Amino acid sequence: MASLSKNKRQKMSESQSPDEVVSFNYKELDMIGKGAYGTVYRARDNHTGAFVAIKKLRIALTDNGVSATTLREISLLKQLNAYDHANIVKLFEVCQFLERDGKLLILLVFEYMEQDLSDLIAALPKSGMSPTTLQRFSRELLTGIDFLHVNRIIHRDLKPQNLLVSSQGHLKIADFGLAKTYDSEMRVTSVVVTLWYRAPEVLLCQGYNSSVDIWSAACIIYELFNRKPLFPGTSEKNQLDRIFELTGRPSEEQWLSSISFSRDDFPPRLPKRPRDFYPDLCEFADDLLNQMFSYELHLRPSALACLEHNYFQQEPF
Repeated sequence: MASLSKNKRQKMSESQSPDEVVSFNYKELDMIGKGAYGTVYRARDNHTGAFVAIKKLRIALTDNGVSATTLREISLLKQLNAYDHANIVKLFEVCQFLERDGKLLILLVFEYMEQDLSDLIAALPKSGMSPTTLQRFSRELLTGIDFLHVNRIIHRDLKPQNLLVSSQGHLKIADFGLAKTYDSEMRVTSVVVTLWYRAPEVLLCQGYNSSVDIWSAACIIYELFNRKPLFPGTSEKNQLDRIFELTGRPSEEQWLSSISFSRDDFPPRLPKRPRDFYPDLCEFADDLLNQMFSYELHLRPSALACLEHNYFQQEPF
């Protein structure tokens, strides 16, 4: 990273204020993102001249110290960073400071990426993305997801805004604020995954597994084709109704008694295929997305199985 040694950086972090450390090592340029889990700034490394992204987290300490969510994100980032995977954003440095008001300030310094996938999609011409680029982005997304799942990590918030695109045009997964190591079956709260990319089992507060990332990936890949979201829901109920337009309304047997919505709140619908919503999908892309959009989470293919699908074995159409 920078010519300044890691030991010297660490020593400075312990002896100086956050502003002093940041201004010595980096020059903040502008804010590039703000969310529930922190604010991200573009900065320049004073020792190398390279751009970096600094995510600032201010954490209110409890009687038990730092929250589990914060510790989980930092732990996962360090764990993932050790592998130096091509489709996972790189973490350069972590600094921690106890501020005067008793809050903990954590600085996460990442490699800087010029745009995210939502920016790229918004800037596409009417002709859309080239088939070669579309296929490559889809492959890189699923390759990154496969890496996460092999390491027993579910991202849980995959969306175009959390997929960064390098200056060389390669896709990397970022923002692990909701990521979680998983067991065989889990339950989620409504904060997990942005609405438009949320799997039906999450909306229905049912048990879930790593296939929630497969559903989100299918939404993103479809959006790469059509340049607009497939399920732009306005509420959880409306989101489900839009999903059922594709998957069909679940049967009475599929509608568990624990679901807060009534099945009768949704009109009867028969299953359709992704191609019915975007006729320009080739047969291979339609088949892949159709599998990934399975209402039954256990029927969705793994990321590795997706990568082995015929869509990725063909020359782009």
